[in-house]
Amino acid sequence: MREPAHWKGSPDGAPQNRRWTMLELQSKPWRDIFYESSDDLTLYARHYPALDERYRSVICLAGLTRSSRDFHTLATYLSTHPATPRNVYCIDYRGRGGSQFDPNWRNYIPTVELADVLDFLTVQGLHQVGIVGTSRGGIITMLMAAARPTAMGPIVLNDIGPVIETRGLARIVNYVRQMPSPKTWADAIQIIREINERGFPEFTDAQWDQMARSVFEERKGRLVLSYDQKLAKAIGTIDLSRPFPSLWPEFIALSKMPTLVIRGEHSDILSAETLNEMVERHPNLRTMTIPQQGHAPTLAEPDQVDAIASFFAVND
Repeated sequence: MREPAHWKGSPDGAPQNRRWTMLELQSKPWRDIFYESSDDLTLYARHYPALDERYRSVICLAGLTRSSRDFHTLATYLSTHPATPRNVYCIDYRGRGGSQFDPNWRNYIPTVELADVLDFLTVQGLHQVGIVGTSRGGIITMLMAAARPTAMGPIVLNDIGPVIETRGLARIVNYVRQMPSPKTWADAIQIIREINERGFPEFTDAQWDQMARSVFEERKGRLVLSYDQKLAKAIGTIDLSRPFPSLWPEFIALSKMPTLVIRGEHSDILSAETLNEMVERHPNLRTMTIPQQGHAPTLAEPDQVDAIASFFAVND
């Protein structure tokens, strides 16, 4: 049985791989949250506070190797929305972003990450939260629907569904296993562009730069990955010779929650066929397709953030 998580509450308890300085904290629209998992790792989340407490809080769950930084634009928009401002919490899984690396790489699995998210909800006293789940975050969201549906409110699944396409999964496994080490930011941008340009053919230089800075960070004068490289061992256990197990039962558990599914037009993870079947099986599901984006849409463009804000507003 997992022991309860503990509220850390202060940057004094930050893990060694913490990035944010106190000067940065004074100039950023979020506050840092540190808490301990049941197995004594120090985990990190960003809280974008709202001035009005009347509206439902939202948690944002990132993709496999990504972090709370991915949601900065969305979280800022939701927390400062002129009509429905809401508290937004963006969680870093263990081994990602500002959270401590796990000495046991076998814990880098969705069920353990789900337990950490549920711990976070407990220590923050959050109930029936809205959830934005990108890729891995959407998998965790579906698992939560089966494990603790009472914790959840309306759901946004970003480019993920109960069937994960093997072609896209193989692409992700390969780049996580073989991610090069850039010497400069120009190198980092080129690496990220080469991995993702097929899915994002109209990205600007500024967008490639932003994506690179969500994957790499500068530490002690060197560019390093913003996640534990041992994550490659965990994902390397996936057998790509057979289809990934479907999550239809977990998805069906979402059927009582209003759900918005966002799909990138060029996605190699969520197929149009799977999306159509999701619509057939879920009585309260809306969809949005993002043109000229693949896996996964950035959730940073005006039409995307506005659609998500409107979805939560009508389902408060």
